[in-house]
Order: sequence, then structure tokens, then C-alpha cells
Amino acid sequence: MTQFNETELTEAVVRSFDQTPDTRAKFLLQELVKSLHDYVSKTGLTFEEWEYAIDFLTRTGQKCTDTRQEFILLSDVLGVSMLVDAVNHRDRESATQTTVLGPFYVGEHKVTAHGTDISPNNQTGERMFVRSRVTDLKGKPLANVPVDVWHADDDGFYDSQKPNYDEIGASARARFITDDDGRFFFRTILPCSYPIPTDGPVGEMIVQTGRHPMRPAHVHFLVNAKGYEPLITHVFIGGDKYLDSDVVFGVKDELIAKVEPRNDPEMPDGSKANGPWHLMTYEFYLKPGGGMAPKPLGVKAAEPA
Repeated sequence: MTQFNETELTEAVVRSFDQTPDTRAKFLLQELVKSLHDYVSKTGLTFEEWEYAIDFLTRTGQKCTDTRQEFILLSDVLGVSMLVDAVNHRDRESATQTTVLGPFYVGEHKVTAHGTDISPNNQTGERMFVRSRVTDLKGKPLANVPVDVWHADDDGFYDSQKPNYDEIGASARARFITDDDGRFFFRTILPCSYPIPTDGPVGEMIVQTGRHPMRPAHVHFLVNAKGYEPLITHVFIGGDKYLDSDVVFGVKDELIAKVEPRNDPEMPDGSKANGPWHLMTYEFYLKPGGGMAPKPLGVKAAEPA
């Protein structure tokens, strides 16, 4: 008879999943049990520590809403999100590098005309023109490709973090469709570095462990072309002081863009500049393949993503 003690317990729990019909689920569950039991044994986990962990995870779940995902944030700051991304994108060839989705891909991304100012209500941010192109690995332009973009404002907040988000709706968030030459462009503000939310259990952990909560300035892009792997990435603002210490470990050298300060009276699409502005230029190279792009938080399955 098996003795459910420290010596035999782990193997007994692993065997309890032997009849799992799905072989992949069986493998994942059994490996999870081994890793968790190994952690408890190696650390000599106390009752108080175990109870704290249960409470921490409970509060993490309670902090989640339709527009906030505290578990994604937890995964991000532990480096798990980037590790999952890395093992699923080991061979990028010459395709654009991927990075974390982040917890702020929310709400409806409306199809928007090229050249639109997606931050029209932000009057304090420095203006920026984003000029981009989507191609295959050989540089062939990809037309009619939806590209979702979103970023924080010059105070470091995403629209969904604002108390009046339900009233005013999306800001610094849109969907563009590439033209026949694979291009899309828009106006917005220059994003700044910002802290992850620290009003929940994940922020509590960051503060208590002496880590800083900052992310370097960036713009999110999700490029979803038929016949190609969905691309989830950021473009980071070159020169940001947090590039080497991103709290979610999301920076890659290839994703850092040189954003040029400009004083031209007109932006590249002929729109009036009304003062100094910045130019971000970046090209996205897609890898052939497939896969499902994630839907934004708060968007129901029946709604278009």
C-alpha cells in the first residue's frame, strides 16, 4: 500500500493522472505536479508561506475584470510570458521579433483611416507620426492586413485605466488596414515610460521585493495576416532609460526604433505639424504559417476582434 508521505506522495499524485485521455494534458499535469512538489521540498515551504501564496493567488484573481488581467501581469513580471513567447518562436529566420502581449489589449479596435490622429484628446503630449510597412520575409508588401495598435499616454496610462473609460471610449488604440504597398501610417503622441499597475497583488510583490515597476516607452502592434504567423510585438523608443531593466523583460534589440525629432512644418502625409514632432519608422516582416491571434479583453467571441 502506498504511503502518502514525502517519499512516495509525488509519484502517487503523478500516477493519479495516468488515465487522462488527452496525452498532452496528461504530460502537462504530471510535469506540473513534479515541479510543484519539487519546489515545496527544496524550499521546505512552511504553512504560513503556503497560506500566503494561496491568498496572493486568490487576490490576483479577484483583481481581474473585463479590462484588467492581473494574472497576465503576474506572468509578465515573473518572466513566464517572455519564456512562453521564446519557446514558441525559436526560429524567427528574418521575421520581426515577438514580445509580450501585455494586459492592456482591450476593447474594440476600430478600423481607422491612414493618417488619423489616434490621440486627439491629448493636448499635452509631444506629437508623433508613425510610418510603417508590412512585408513577407523577402520584402514583398502584404496588402489588406489588419494591424492593431495601442499605447499609453504621456502620463503613462492606457485608456482602459482611466476612470471615465466607459464614457469616453478608446484612445491611443486603433486598427489599420495596410494599403497595396503594405503601408499604414498614423498620428499620435510620443509615449513615455510608465509603471505597471501597483495597486494590486502583483504591484505589492514588486514593491516588497525592491524591484522597480517601470516599462520603457513603446507602442504595441498586433499584425494578423492570412497565411502568416500572427505577430505580437512592441516597438520601443530608443534612448529610454529603462530599456535594460524592463520590469516584464520584453525588450529586444531589434525592436528598438530610433525616433527622430523633427521641425518640418508638415508631416509625411501632408498634415500640418503645428510645432515640433517626432517620426517613428518601422517595418514588420512576417513569417509564413498560421495560428490564432488573441482577442482583446472585453470583446465577446461573436464580436469582430
